[in-house]
Amino acid sequence: MKTNSTCSIHHETNSLKGVSMSNFSYEVFRAVVDNGTFIQAAASLNVTPSAVSHSISQLESDLGFPLFIRNRSGVTLTPDGQQILPTVQAILNLDDQLTQIADNINGLNTGRIRLGAFSSVSTNWLPPIIRRFKHLYPKVQVTVMQGSFNEIVEQVRIGAIDIGFSLMPVPNQLPTTPLLHDPIYAVTPKAFVPKNGSVMTDSDMAKQSFILQQSDYDRDTKAALDRYHVANTELRYSIDDQSILSMVEAGLGFGVLPKLALQKLTGDVNVYPFSEPFARTLCMVVNPTTQKSPSVEKMQAVILDYLKTTYGEACLA
Repeated sequence: MKTNSTCSIHHETNSLKGVSMSNFSYEVFRAVVDNGTFIQAAASLNVTPSAVSHSISQLESDLGFPLFIRNRSGVTLTPDGQQILPTVQAILNLDDQLTQIADNINGLNTGRIRLGAFSSVSTNWLPPIIRRFKHLYPKVQVTVMQGSFNEIVEQVRIGAIDIGFSLMPVPNQLPTTPLLHDPIYAVTPKAFVPKNGSVMTDSDMAKQSFILQQSDYDRDTKAALDRYHVANTELRYSIDDQSILSMVEAGLGFGVLPKLALQKLTGDVNVYPFSEPFARTLCMVVNPTTQKSPSVEKMQAVILDYLKTTYGEACLA
């Protein structure tokens, strides 16, 4: 699906080179889904808009139902189009996997790997992981999509990304590897000190307002706040973790953030554990179709090596 949360470490170049004619209509279908308009899809594929329109019309005729709803701003998938998207993506992924295996047999070590992660993993883990991977496999393309926990899992499920970082538990029957327990802390203005001087208790949390990211509240953060009886009326929301720290520093409320998110954030604040420890479990989720692709296997090995080297016995993999 088209998303504004996608950013590329290496901008993947879509071309028709290496795409069999039998899969061309599927490649066009995916390009239209990714770009949202026939014109932008045509530009990404280096073909004319009329070629894209003809290919989609032929595919709709072959399948027997419309795939897109056309409107002034572009196109959106019909319910039937949404239903076939994972299958089309799987076909393209298998075609790419075959190409990678053939290249490896011929000693080329080429291919692509599509990663998905939420903000703190994108900031703290992915730069050294990608740097190490590109040193070992410079010809393999690497792209990154950033999104929420649920968005990443969904994109892995439909095959739009190969490896995603999310939180346990993961819905759907996807290959999942627990990676790390990430403690959750209270973040307070500098002037605030818990009554016992070291940990946040019920009395410290009472009648305080909290600033969160909306996407965090349905997971482990909610469990911590529910434990301390923090009501919804005492919650406010910000756009990202750094904004939360800035607001806490200004005395506008308290924050609740995991250890990994705090690593590269800056702010004149205090960080305290809760009297009852809370943690989230970070995990790696892999698309089952592309799991055995050479580039995916190589990236998984680099990820696990980095985490074991960085965290030692704390790494769960």
